Amino acid sequence: MRVYGSSAIRNVAFVGHGAAGKTTLVDALAFVSGSSKRHGNTQDGTTLTDYSADEIERKHSISLGVGFAEWMDAKLNLLDAPGFLDFLGEATAALYSADAAVVVLNATGGVEVGTEKVWEICDRLHLPRLIFVTQMDRERANFDRVFEDVKTHLSPKVVPVEIPVGNGAEFHGIVNLLTDETQLYRKGTKSGEFDTGPLPDAVKETYQKYHEQLVEAIAATDDALLEKYLGGEEVTRGEIVQALKKGVLAGEVVPMLVGSSTLTYGTRALLTDMVELLPSPLEAPIPDQAGDHGGSPLLGRVFKTVSEPHVGDVTLFRLYRGGVKNGEEVWNHEHSVAEKLSHLSVQQGKERIEVGELHPGDIGSVAKLKDSHTNDTFCRKDHAAHLAPIPYPEAVATSGVVVKNRGEEDKLAAGLHKLHEEDPTFHFEYSSELHQTLIHGMGERHFEIILGRLEKKFGVHAELVRPRVAYRETLRGKAEGQGKHKKQSGGRGQYGDCWVRLGPRPRGAGYEFVDNIVGGVIPNKYIPAVDRGIQEAAARGVIAGFPLVDFQAECFDGSYHDVDSNEMSFKMAGILAFRNVSPKARPVLLEPLLDVTVWAPGDILGDVMGDLSSRRGQILGTETDGRLTRIKAVVPEAEMHKYSTTLHSITHGRGTFHLEQHGYAEAPPEVTAKVAAEHKKDDKDEE
Repeated sequence: MRVYGSSAIRNVAFVGHGAAGKTTLVDALAFVSGSSKRHGNTQDGTTLTDYSADEIERKHSISLGVGFAEWMDAKLNLLDAPGFLDFLGEATAALYSADAAVVVLNATGGVEVGTEKVWEICDRLHLPRLIFVTQMDRERANFDRVFEDVKTHLSPKVVPVEIPVGNGAEFHGIVNLLTDETQLYRKGTKSGEFDTGPLPDAVKETYQKYHEQLVEAIAATDDALLEKYLGGEEVTRGEIVQALKKGVLAGEVVPMLVGSSTLTYGTRALLTDMVELLPSPLEAPIPDQAGDHGGSPLLGRVFKTVSEPHVGDVTLFRLYRGGVKNGEEVWNHEHSVAEKLSHLSVQQGKERIEVGELHPGDIGSVAKLKDSHTNDTFCRKDHAAHLAPIPYPEAVATSGVVVKNRGEEDKLAAGLHKLHEEDPTFHFEYSSELHQTLIHGMGERHFEIILGRLEKKFGVHAELVRPRVAYRETLRGKAEGQGKHKKQSGGRGQYGDCWVRLGPRPRGAGYEFVDNIVGGVIPNKYIPAVDRGIQEAAARGVIAGFPLVDFQAECFDGSYHDVDSNEMSFKMAGILAFRNVSPKARPVLLEPLLDVTVWAPGDILGDVMGDLSSRRGQILGTETDGRLTRIKAVVPEAEMHKYSTTLHSITHGRGTFHLEQHGYAEAPPEVTAKVAAEHKKDDKDEE
């Protein structure tokens, strides 16, 4: 295919709420432009960028997809991002790799929670953006309602540049406010063809209202143009477009377009506006850097890794500075390794089209790199440089995972590692303390996808289990007693005898051993063995097998045997002393607490706080934070299982939360009894 220079490239992320119509729109743009040969749809599983088995089965995007459209001598790189919050990391990667965004809204749903989330990221990145209201042919579609929704919840700077002729089943045309052209679509059009006609009487009033808003918005960006317009002089389309682009790049204007991706209505105008109004890589700033890259002739970042059957890992990258040619080597800064870009390609959905070279600002792909991963930087070896990594959203949900079939444990770890490569918002660990593999991600829907991919891609059959909790134990009282180890079985025996006092220390103070032996009743060389024995026994706890913390052990008396005493004997004496004394020192169970911060709409604050209280949470306070209210609470970790699902349900997806470790507190008696009973049962099962 043709190689495009930097000025002819547009990198555009398509973002919005789940099921808004992003994937269908990207598919239609590629088809209408002639860059894709088929116009697919999500119901049949034939769209350009939703091609994995999971996406076809579920009929929505799960991973970031990449395609392109060629239009007006420009190449539009189309980054199709999932809209559901469990896959917000994919939308984040798309926006951090693009120079602009098209925010897609459903004409029946308007602004939804996913729209607000991606809009916030666009604001943070100062991304120029367009809004496209799609599915205007659907029942209950209402352009005016969506426009007011956008002004209220997203930005007052939004300005329609197109208005529909008709809503719902009556939708059959679009009026372009820039050119005053009315586009009337031919029935059965395949590629957005239209005839021009006069302005229909039914939309004249609407036209007048929105046209005035558009003129005011454009004039605010260019005083000379305003004077010319008010003076009655002719203003050319080129002047209007130039002024509008200036406003878009400055973030002062957000143009709003309209259409139907299924019918391909409005797709040609959107392609044209993306070329004319959105920035090329030359007009967009390079992302924030970590370190000096001033002299680097090449700068690129891996933003996605896809594992494909029979191919291996496919690496998708965005160039920011410098070009690359097929077969040449680049330097991976993070891993200090040279990577050869064999079969340099551009993505068109699942297809890879080989190219001879890519210019600065373009997006490409290459398979089978040795050691390149998502967020790695490509540069030249003699000009090392580093791009700041994409800040993926933090995991908010945790679950345990176990294999259903024995012998698949090693395959489980290998599969989870591969899935983390594809999706950095997902990670896993094996907790040696809890003897459990834990997975961390964006929610239960995310975990369902992970389990499905484990089975389909790696043949691992796994299931989710409740994550275990890292309880601790401590002492509330003081007690003393003896530990005596004596063994005689012919020949040299074993003898160790010690007396210890156990008592509490302040929370967080840790363990302390005090040597109060006088008169040599225990030789100095054996006292450290008593200490080791106490620590070893304390690691297995008193109540439920959890480590005992924040206590003091004082060794104050004992005896030894000239022949039979040794370090092992005194270590056993320390273990026995702990076992004898600790139950008398009023042991208690400590449960881990979490600092929980929740952001939720004010109208459902009572429900959110009630739920936290039902989880034994202590509400610390609330305060306004933008459009939402922030709630701070301290909640036991054991009570936060599946909280992401509950909060999503209570807030209809508008709530988010953040967790941090708070510390430990004494567990209520009923919790202690339950945990102790579970420990006893586990011990019996192991026997």
